[in-house]
Amino acid sequence: NRHVGADLKSTNPIMGSSAVEFEVSSLTGFGLFSFDWNFKPFAVSDTVVSWQSSKDKLYDKVVLRDDLTWSDGTPITAHDIVFTFKTIMNPAVPVPAVRSGTDQIRWIQAYDDQTLVFFHKESLPTNVWNLNFPIIPKHIYEKELESDPTLQDSPYHVKFENDPVTGGPYQFEKRERGQEILLKRRESWYMQDGKQVRTRPYFERVRLRIIEDPNTALLALKNGKIDEMALNPELWKTQTEDDDFYKICTKANGLEWVYFYFGWNCETLFFQDKEVRQAMSYAFNHKEMLDELCYGLYQPCTGIFHETAWMSPDPMSKPYQQNLAKAEKLLDEAGWIDHDGDGIRDKEFDGKVIPFRFSIMTSSQPLSLSICTLLKENLAQIGIICEVKPTEFTVMQDKARNHQFQAMFGGWGTGTDPDTSINLWKTEAARNYVNYSNPEVDKLFEEGRREFDKEKRAKIYGKIHELLYDDQPYTWLYFRNSFYGFNKDLRGYVFSPRGPYGYGPGFSSLWKPVEN
Repeated sequence: NRHVGADLKSTNPIMGSSAVEFEVSSLTGFGLFSFDWNFKPFAVSDTVVSWQSSKDKLYDKVVLRDDLTWSDGTPITAHDIVFTFKTIMNPAVPVPAVRSGTDQIRWIQAYDDQTLVFFHKESLPTNVWNLNFPIIPKHIYEKELESDPTLQDSPYHVKFENDPVTGGPYQFEKRERGQEILLKRRESWYMQDGKQVRTRPYFERVRLRIIEDPNTALLALKNGKIDEMALNPELWKTQTEDDDFYKICTKANGLEWVYFYFGWNCETLFFQDKEVRQAMSYAFNHKEMLDELCYGLYQPCTGIFHETAWMSPDPMSKPYQQNLAKAEKLLDEAGWIDHDGDGIRDKEFDGKVIPFRFSIMTSSQPLSLSICTLLKENLAQIGIICEVKPTEFTVMQDKARNHQFQAMFGGWGTGTDPDTSINLWKTEAARNYVNYSNPEVDKLFEEGRREFDKEKRAKIYGKIHELLYDDQPYTWLYFRNSFYGFNKDLRGYVFSPRGPYGYGPGFSSLWKPVEN
């Protein structure tokens, strides 16, 4: 029984964008490649017979196993992978995340049911990561693709959204929206014609209980209704130190490259100027957030890469500290002044005076709300009105994707390669929710994906880190390390920079002892 803090927006793996969607897809999905906790890629032996890359890095040949089936019994073939690629690249299909990287593949050719060749547009060090997109069943989605390219709206697609056909070790057994997702082990994954052909997944069922409130989740953990959960700083420090917790639970922590931020929509009148965004970062009391709200457990964040990452700048950028005088000076210089003496800064646009009054969108998580409330209090000191808007997670996702917000509180995990961040920062990229644009950053991302020398690549991405930090499209707040509470019966946790699950073997390393 696992805890997740939000529901899925979609069960279709190519529509995944959030942590919970990728988490579920890692259990139900079918893929060719994975990577270890050092981000070294490997072909998955459960699905791939062989993988060969050409010396010039322009093509990869993959031979699939011939004993793969979808959960409805249909064989999985190379044609499913070609179809998925074409679907991801179809501009009519609203793919939120996985098109980035996949768009660097020129073509995929299926020579028979098992043999594939991936042809790349260029010889790039990132090509291996571009092969790692989720796969969907051709026989399901091809029928209605032309009539409903959303893959979501028509009654046909709603049916398969509610009862998906999966290709991985687990399939959906039950889903109660907002309550739980129940997955069951798929016998046809590991058994063929009465013979075991793959390692049987340890857990027969995986129940993901959706509990938004962390205090409620902790109570469920202590009562044995869930087996594990990520702990926020308050829970780690104040509610998991006593005998009541350690009766059936324990806890552990590890490094994780996940950062949180205030995101400023750069196309709004408020945040189109770099100086205003910098003023937001100077106005915020980072020390109070880290020491009091985060109980000293989280590290200050100075940009998109963690200081332990090979691609981070050297020396590292210095964290912002609250400096209200500097914030006010920057706002004055940007023209945001209290002209009418009502205590609120304002500025004239096209003959109309606009008060500096905006809203910030956040989840209802207590820590998120506390941090946004602190921002509101800090900004009130310098004549800015900030309204904190708690927003249901899937609604928040929709608004973020459609840029329907002024500011937002959010978080991202650093990907397997720094090039994955291009999806967040390149002009008009799919997850560039804040509408950031800097031609130099765009240019450097293109250079980074073409450079094979690791040291030279590190310098390129370090420069990107510095440029972003100077532009402050985000106010970077903290890196959240992994803090987990779990039932003492649950064994096998191994932490990585992507947490205990975001790598191979990840979840499959967990087990429980069996009583005699």
